[in-house]
Amino acid sequence: MIYSDDELQTLLGDIESDLAERKEAWKGDAPQTGRQAVCAFANDLPGHRKAGVLFIGVRNDGTPSGLIITDELLRTLSDIKTDGNILPPPTILVEKRNLKGADIAVVTVQPSDTPPVRYGGRIWIRSGPRRAVANPQDERILNEKRRYRDIPFDIQPLPSCNLSELSQTLFELEYLPNAFAPDVVAANERSYEQRLASCRMISSVNDPTPTILGVLVLGISPRDWVPGAYIQFLRIAGTEMSDPIQDEARIDGALGQVLRRIDEKIDAHNLSKVDIISADRELRSAAYPRVALQQLIRNAVMHRTYESTNAPVRFHWYDDRIEIINPGGPFGIVTQENFGRPGITDYRNPNLADAMKVMGFVQRFGIGIQTARAELKRNGNPDIEFQVEPMNVLATVRRRQ
Repeated sequence: MIYSDDELQTLLGDIESDLAERKEAWKGDAPQTGRQAVCAFANDLPGHRKAGVLFIGVRNDGTPSGLIITDELLRTLSDIKTDGNILPPPTILVEKRNLKGADIAVVTVQPSDTPPVRYGGRIWIRSGPRRAVANPQDERILNEKRRYRDIPFDIQPLPSCNLSELSQTLFELEYLPNAFAPDVVAANERSYEQRLASCRMISSVNDPTPTILGVLVLGISPRDWVPGAYIQFLRIAGTEMSDPIQDEARIDGALGQVLRRIDEKIDAHNLSKVDIISADRELRSAAYPRVALQQLIRNAVMHRTYESTNAPVRFHWYDDRIEIINPGGPFGIVTQENFGRPGITDYRNPNLADAMKVMGFVQRFGIGIQTARAELKRNGNPDIEFQVEPMNVLATVRRRQ
């Protein structure tokens, strides 16, 4: 939904509206409270099903403050979606609009199909013209608001699965402390089911059926429910698939276990070369930069399709290259033509991306490929080679010469 100039000017002047927030500038505490407002608009607790608007360059009474709207400011506001502080990432549109005779930065926030949305580990809502942190009753309402027909595959329920298939220990000791602020976790009025529902691990408090996300992140045996949820690792002694296999592993389990185990495999095989001749100090260089391989394999796990396929993510390590095969082609605004281009990203599994950010496996959204390319260049490796097909993506990384 995009508002017309007349509609925006009406929102500017309505100081009681819970669909508008105004900031004179983007400094001081404005970036923090502005993100709280974006989070609250995305949650849409009143059920307006209308976009909320954050105005920058406007006083509380709705009159322009005279702020100069620069391209840098607009880029900074666009980062609200991708900096990983609001989870799952909100759908926003950042524009410079001329309202009441002045340029104003306008951030339009669409209601989320998968609330609750969190900022800084807290669920923010609008209560009239004010922001507030959601209480347990608010959280229950937000959970019940989810649309079951068009929700992403990663939070669809698994009807034959029951709550005992999720690890409560893993949830309470590893996931929950990272998902919520400490004071929220310390509040004892929320039940185990309420907390699971808030994190989208189950359908709702009244229907505690585990979701695909719940099984992938907290499952005791995820492959029993999502057969392709693993990484096939092969270390091949040669340059062809028919050459002898030096090491192989089927890496499965809960999400955190899988990503930590593939890191261990990378470390075990990515041996460093030691140079004690060309410099005064000992120099070590690896065949591949660790961070680049981490980014690519985590990207594959995040963006792959888990629907209608039993194929794993494949990590094939040859003597001269590494091939990472992702069973999921381009999605959304990403096409074969623009794949890997900076700033072009979309999420087949937005809630899984949220969970990976919560658990610390993703620092910021949309920069994984760029980070991998920069690390490869720094290490002296050739650039990544992508072969993008409708149903899969092959990323090839060549060994450092």
